[in-house]
Amino acid sequence: MALTSLSHGAGCGCKIPAAALEPIVRALRPSTDPNVLVGPATADDAGVYRLSRELALVQTVDFFTPIVDDPYLFGRIAATNALSDIYAMGANPVTALNLVAYPLETLGPDVLGEILRGGLEATEAAGAAVIGGHSIDDPEPKYGLAVTGTVHPDHILSNAGGKSGDVLVLSKPLGAGAVATALKRGFASDDVLAAAVAVMTTLNDEASAAAISADASAVTDVTGFGLLGHLHELSLASNLAATIDAKAIPAIDGVEELLADDAALAGGSQRNREWAEGFASFDPGVDEITRRLACDAMTSGGLLVAVSPDRAHQLLGTPIGRLTSGQPGTIRVSRGSN
Repeated sequence: MALTSLSHGAGCGCKIPAAALEPIVRALRPSTDPNVLVGPATADDAGVYRLSRELALVQTVDFFTPIVDDPYLFGRIAATNALSDIYAMGANPVTALNLVAYPLETLGPDVLGEILRGGLEATEAAGAAVIGGHSIDDPEPKYGLAVTGTVHPDHILSNAGGKSGDVLVLSKPLGAGAVATALKRGFASDDVLAAAVAVMTTLNDEASAAAISADASAVTDVTGFGLLGHLHELSLASNLAATIDAKAIPAIDGVEELLADDAALAGGSQRNREWAEGFASFDPGVDEITRRLACDAMTSGGLLVAVSPDRAHQLLGTPIGRLTSGQPGTIRVSRGSN
């Protein structure tokens, strides 16, 4: 049985829409503990708690429905995606716990074993240890990790430190949401699927190390809320606006062809587009394929890094725009270079 046939939305595309989630989280009482260095207020990638003057814990959790049919690759992608939040904070992953929702009677133990093996190998490749987990019976399979990392309290990378004039660099191409949708609907080619899997199984450890070395001012990763959604959160937390060069946005090989019509348009990507109408504008002449790509519900995407222009060459990836003065959280997608 194809794993993706059991999921209502593939990968990070199954997230609760950001527009619906924001007011719910905002209504919660924030922690008053002075050791909470990063909490939910800025919609950052992970929480950070100070244990001492030299050590802080970085904690995150991420899980989702199958994005590919191969159980081993599903596990590897899900784990890589969860680990990305630790790297986005400039931290090192240390331990992980498996999170499993699974129809054991329908799919059997061997498929679950392959999912867990994929997650284990991705976690070990990151230098972290899987030390346990939790499972429940569920007709729709879901898998991911709760990950703990460590960082020096003075060396945290957050999404809130951006400076006007910073260059924005994206370390991975976009479009996994379109590929996953094409797979579920039966027309994803082997080549485009392989290209997407290669992107989604690549750890963000090297991109994070480069951001640290370049003294990046703000970092986030690009996943289910799309490039525009995650840049909105970064620019809002940094009290800045942003401009993106439409021609610079990188796509996974073969994705632009998939986005030529709406046959591979993921439901999560459509919700991202509707949300972005409240904070993003597109210059006349920005084509529809680029608009769809900018809102793609990405899974296990790259790091979006804001850095001083004179150090942008030190980062891994593609320069796609800048942070600017202006209404916080607003984004202009320009048709030309900036």
